[in-house]
Amino acid sequence: MYVSMKGMLKRACEGNYAVMAINCFNIETARAVICAAQEKRAPIIVNIVQEHMVNHCDSDLIAPIVKKLANQSSVEVALNFDHGEELSLLKKALQDGYSSVMVDASKFDLEENIKVTREIVKFAEQFGASVEGEIGCMGASAEDNYTTDDMKTNPEQAKYFAEKTGIDALAISFGTSHGTYSEGYIPKLDFNRLKKIKEKTKMPLVLHGGSGAGDKNIKKCVEYGINKINVGCDFMDANTVSIKRQLKENPNINFWVMMHQVEKDSMELVKYYIDLSKSTGKSL
Repeated sequence: MYVSMKGMLKRACEGNYAVMAINCFNIETARAVICAAQEKRAPIIVNIVQEHMVNHCDSDLIAPIVKKLANQSSVEVALNFDHGEELSLLKKALQDGYSSVMVDASKFDLEENIKVTREIVKFAEQFGASVEGEIGCMGASAEDNYTTDDMKTNPEQAKYFAEKTGIDALAISFGTSHGTYSEGYIPKLDFNRLKKIKEKTKMPLVLHGGSGAGDKNIKKCVEYGINKINVGCDFMDANTVSIKRQLKENPNINFWVMMHQVEKDSMELVKYYIDLSKSTGKSL
């Protein structure tokens, strides 16, 4: 079923679990994610980050593919434009059939962030699409540019932002960073901040930078109110590991055969996160 994030995240908020949002960029990755969700009877979100959409799969190419795959399945599937920073691209994605967009105007001050996000919320209404906003900033694991305290979300501002924009989900910053962490590193998350934001907003909250955050952290995030978990690097790495293994075992492997096995192998990572997020069996 092809849906927006509204219903699935509202139920996740009420039921105290999270829906996985996995970064994809083509038919193979999207199909693997949806098939994994089908096996687990879980709602799922296919994320397409702006860089991938611009440089690899334009919204008018990928949206019909994901919509077709979604409607062939019996679980809820949303297609979300992840970290959309440009108004023109956000609007085009909605016009091309995305069921959800994430507005990342966190580089602006609070009032400008509200203004930009609110414009997309109003625009999305005509399509019945959901909108995720972000307040606070996320660091990156590259060159150890991790999220610092001054980048984390202010609970009072989170409440104000949510009320002024009318968003369906709120991405917050409380310790995770984008990218792949160095081996053995587990981020320290500010769970008190998370609890305060949940108490004040009482809405679906989003964890970005889920890759490598650690199983215990993920479970605690769900317990304290995270309802959408974004994972990109871990899924991409699972695809790469499969390719390397197959080429090592058979350097002359047929590309078509290899790619089908990549889909099967990467599904295991998605199913693992679905279980971790407690969304197994939660699809309508």
